[in-house]
Amino acid sequence: MKPKVLVSWSSGKDSAWTLHLLRQQNEVEVVGLLTTMNEHFQRVAMHSTRRALVQAQAQAAGLPLWEIPLPWPCKNEEYELAMSRACTKAVEQGITAIAFGDLFLEDVRKYREDRLKDTGLQPLFPVWGLNTKELIEEMLDAGLRARIVCIDPKKLPANFAGQDISRELLALFPLGTDPCGENGEFHTFVHGGPMFSSAIPIQSGEVVTRDGFVFADVLPSGLPGEYQHQLAHLGQALL
Repeated sequence: MKPKVLVSWSSGKDSAWTLHLLRQQNEVEVVGLLTTMNEHFQRVAMHSTRRALVQAQAQAAGLPLWEIPLPWPCKNEEYELAMSRACTKAVEQGITAIAFGDLFLEDVRKYREDRLKDTGLQPLFPVWGLNTKELIEEMLDAGLRARIVCIDPKKLPANFAGQDISRELLALFPLGTDPCGENGEFHTFVHGGPMFSSAIPIQSGEVVTRDGFVFADVLPSGLPGEYQHQLAHLGQALL
């Protein structure tokens, strides 16, 4: 029997690719996507992805979504308590590891390793150490579609927000920008790729600046016009 694994799910390209690699390697059984959700705004932290879209990703991946609700504002102690409860639940269900999409930031990796120490869960890092230029090329070759939804304007011009990653777009990145955004330059929402059974239809929402970051909202596509209008304005308030 293969070890059961959860994938830490941000809604972005690196966690999506982690899922894809684990399935390709076929050494573990991925049994769910683990994500933290701002309980007040119903969005994923940092990426600000709407809950409905994360649920659509899980459905397209054919996996249950393990949501960890977080209060807002959220103290570090509250975050760690919520994660501890999720880890306990995972162990009770026979899960042995959590896989992360981290690429090369040593401090982030150490934090995850420290948090999982003595929980009964092993941290896995399937994409760790991969060359990020080669990695993004491999992602694009495989048909991954990722929308830039958050930008640190100190590291990347704000006008990149709301655009899908492409070779043409990458060629316009300033010198020194990591092509996978591992230094915090940008975050993405994946709406298509080999890890999904079908693409997720989306529409562009409003672009806003909050807390020093630029956010490009993404809306589920195909909703009635009036509801879509209300959702867009709600999103502006929450971003």
